[in-house]
Amino acid sequence: MSTLLRTTIAGSLPKPAWLAEPQTLWAAWKLEGDALAEGKRDAVRLALRDQEQAGIDIVSDGEQTRRHFVTTFIEGLEGVDFEHRRTVRIRNRYDASVPVVVGPVARRHPIYVDDAAFLRAECGGQVKYTLPGPMTMVDTLYDAHYRSRDKLAFAFAEILNEEARAIAAAGVDVIQFDEPAFNVYFDEVRDWGIAALERAARGVSCTKAVHICYGYGIKANIEWKKTLGGEWRQYEETFPRLARSSIDQVSLECANSHVPIELIGLLEGKDVLVGAIDVATEQVETPEAVAAVIRQALRHVPADRLYPCTNCGMVPLPRPAARAKLRALGAGAALVRRELT
Repeated sequence: MSTLLRTTIAGSLPKPAWLAEPQTLWAAWKLEGDALAEGKRDAVRLALRDQEQAGIDIVSDGEQTRRHFVTTFIEGLEGVDFEHRRTVRIRNRYDASVPVVVGPVARRHPIYVDDAAFLRAECGGQVKYTLPGPMTMVDTLYDAHYRSRDKLAFAFAEILNEEARAIAAAGVDVIQFDEPAFNVYFDEVRDWGIAALERAARGVSCTKAVHICYGYGIKANIEWKKTLGGEWRQYEETFPRLARSSIDQVSLECANSHVPIELIGLLEGKDVLVGAIDVATEQVETPEAVAAVIRQALRHVPADRLYPCTNCGMVPLPRPAARAKLRALGAGAALVRRELT
């Protein structure tokens, strides 16, 4: 593994077409029973191979075992009704049919622990596992029981903490909580969002990360970004608070995001996962373009704290484009790494 500029990805990778419909969120599985279980693990092996061949240093399972980065976790909980769904506005951007919280939420059994242990066993290097953050979980449901976003968030935080501790015990090196909602609900981030995130991460024995971003490269997010103006300063609201938190790493998007790069200096003392791959386009970056983003970031973050990364998950992309983008990320980081040694 490289000593400096260790590369990683934000989360998801496209699934093989034999497992689920390509370029589709919430895509249904094409297999069933034992064939599905085997297919998911084969897809994880392929995701690992693609990352390792591209020179990605801290790999993940690409979320190949999940239909969705939030709702698949919620499916393992009690207190949520998936049959009688409601339509809600997701992060003030688009409407979605979502499950309903009908009683106290509870985790009666491990949800992803076996999958995390499989990932660990398949890889000799460092591995990262992703979980939804409590605020983003709240924003992906209709709450008919708690009727309080913060109370529900802390209930989820307790559950996430149980799961994260067990995943860390399985030998995972990094657990990342995904909180795209942090870029929308700034008052709630201040009032209880970071506190709920820290509760989810309390006592977890491995490195703890949070991913905050402007979302997948889907039409609703792309259209929303057009309303943000030419300079996106939303991170300015959350970075100082995250810098004071117990979270070790912060993952964000920088490639084609209109984020003033100097804002990452507000994360002093944290590892910064700098998104150098734009997931909202199929156009593949050159290694030189990736290197340019990394060089800009190095003006504000020490090299031993900077991790080149993707902007967000890549599940909506075609697999060939995603693989090529992984290779560009690895090659771009290698260019800058050579300049530093």
